[in-house]
Amino acid sequence: MNDRELMFLPAHEQRQMILDGKISSVELTEASLRRIDELDSQLNAFVTLDADGAIAAATECDRKHASGEKPGSLLGVPIGVKDLEVTNGLRTALGCTAFADWVPDYDSAVVGRLRSADAVIMGKTNTPEFGNSAETFTDLFPSANNPWDVTRHPGGSSGGTSAAIASGMFSLGSGTDGGGSVRLPASFTGIFGHKPTHGRTPRLRRAIHAVLQLHQHDWANVPRRAIVSHHAHGHFRTRSTRPGSLKSPVPDCIAGLEDGIKGLKVGFSMDLGYAYVNDDVARVTEEAVKGLEDAGATVVNADISFDPVPAEYWWKIWTAGQVAMYGHLAEDPDVNLTDYTMEMVNAGYGVTGADYASALRQAEIHRIQVGQLFDEFDLLVTPTTAVEAWPHRKTPMELGGHKLEEGIANPSALPFTALWNILWNPCASVPCGFSDSGMPLGLQIIGPVDDDPIVFRASRAYELARPWTSTRPKVS
Repeated sequence: MNDRELMFLPAHEQRQMILDGKISSVELTEASLRRIDELDSQLNAFVTLDADGAIAAATECDRKHASGEKPGSLLGVPIGVKDLEVTNGLRTALGCTAFADWVPDYDSAVVGRLRSADAVIMGKTNTPEFGNSAETFTDLFPSANNPWDVTRHPGGSSGGTSAAIASGMFSLGSGTDGGGSVRLPASFTGIFGHKPTHGRTPRLRRAIHAVLQLHQHDWANVPRRAIVSHHAHGHFRTRSTRPGSLKSPVPDCIAGLEDGIKGLKVGFSMDLGYAYVNDDVARVTEEAVKGLEDAGATVVNADISFDPVPAEYWWKIWTAGQVAMYGHLAEDPDVNLTDYTMEMVNAGYGVTGADYASALRQAEIHRIQVGQLFDEFDLLVTPTTAVEAWPHRKTPMELGGHKLEEGIANPSALPFTALWNILWNPCASVPCGFSDSGMPLGLQIIGPVDDDPIVFRASRAYELARPWTSTRPKVS
């Protein structure tokens, strides 16, 4: 088996090969490093590669396995960590020139759990400054490229991770998602990405947008994602855990993974009552929904509308959070933030206390509204994105023949994703086809709050009904 074949294997198969003695952790890690060396000059997926640290971690995995110690659930599996996640002893630049040389002395909750599961951290993947763009470009590092077409972006803000996984540098990666930053890149690069129920992944010292932010850890294939979800989610029994981390037991996302969706009722909306989509996205999505029907679900058109449009109040909460976290940097004459971060900070200064309170109230009203929808439906589905990945920094301002207004949270990318962050529902993007120009597109599957297992079940059922994992991008 060559390096390419090895890196495109599901992570649970890689781990089993280690347990069966067919390959060592070090050999698997070396294969990942060779793939990174071969491909990353075209993709700029990594901003900090830790080859020595990865080999050392893999060597320790082999020692533990040889000594008969209980193997971690990710024993020896290479994984990339988004550069918004804090890593002990490894540079965490956050995509910002002000943090270009920051080497933390602690791990984020997610990274700590990945290490405890015996994952091998390969390094840090590319992200826009503070995760503030649906594309992955900064003033600090080269822009990340899409492996399907390097003249286009791979999405944001977890674009480095998505490009690395889609091209076969490794099979697992971490990301964060405060408005679609896992699901958008997953759709744009043709891999699986999951956003858990709000608060399901614990936060320790560094909390971003407590109302919005949810941390993700793994993409590409449904079974491997369920394994990581099972391990990485759940409350820390420590006083340092941030408010908003759920304390309820973690639902088992593995046990019912193969149960299918026969008999489930799925509500489908192409526009959520307000969005526009390109014609090829509509065509591919309509065909994708038939895959859920083939898997045994009953799919009906859902009458969904929101007033106001969720992106409007999401934007107020997000930009106010930018002021709270980065306003001091924006006011520092020695710090140069990107134009997109400054745009958000400046917008945040215009959000009044009354605006913020109203946004929270509107979100709560819509949570109740969506909760009532789930009294009728087991799942909801929409397109993940309204458009394919576009060329670098050329955001489309027209969709489906409709011109879009400027100045509201990248409307071409975000109409279907950001609302589930603020409404707290678990959801996933599964690859569902290709645009007219051959770029990947995703189907978004949404579940009731705190029912991540049903999202995994539906994603797995769709994966079996419409297999996608054999299709590879140009750069792979």
